Amino acid sequence: MSEEWQFQIRATLTDRAAELICEGGAAPELEALITVAERHNAQIRNQYEAFAEFCSEAEAAGETQSPLYKWTKVTIDDPAKAAKHKKIVTFYVNGDEVYARDAAEALEADLKPLVGGPLVVKVNKYDSNPANNPQPPAHLMS
Repeated sequence: MSEEWQFQIRATLTDRAAELICEGGAAPELEALITVAERHNAQIRNQYEAFAEFCSEAEAAGETQSPLYKWTKVTIDDPAKAAKHKKIVTFYVNGDEVYARDAAEALEADLKPLVGGPLVVKVNKYDSNPANNPQPPAHLMS
């Protein structure tokens, strides 16, 4: 029996679009992106901010020994990696970080026409299969 994986859509934004999202996302220039998100009942979440929130919550709970925490913390503390992740947004559909394939593919299809324009550099679809996702580096596993 095969497992049904969940999916997630992420977009890498242009410098200006990323800046506007980080400022709250209410700018008229973002209308096309916001319209697509609303059509799919999706919230746009800046990846850097999500990583920073995860680290803050782990620190508040005293749960800073996990490899995932260590890896995320190293990422947000590295200026180059932080800059990269500030340009990436994740779409949460119906409040969910991962969702069914059909929801992901419909959102992806509506975002693709924005690629190359003033807002979106690229769109990626990820699945929840651990074999297809990066794992923390070995030196952070202890």
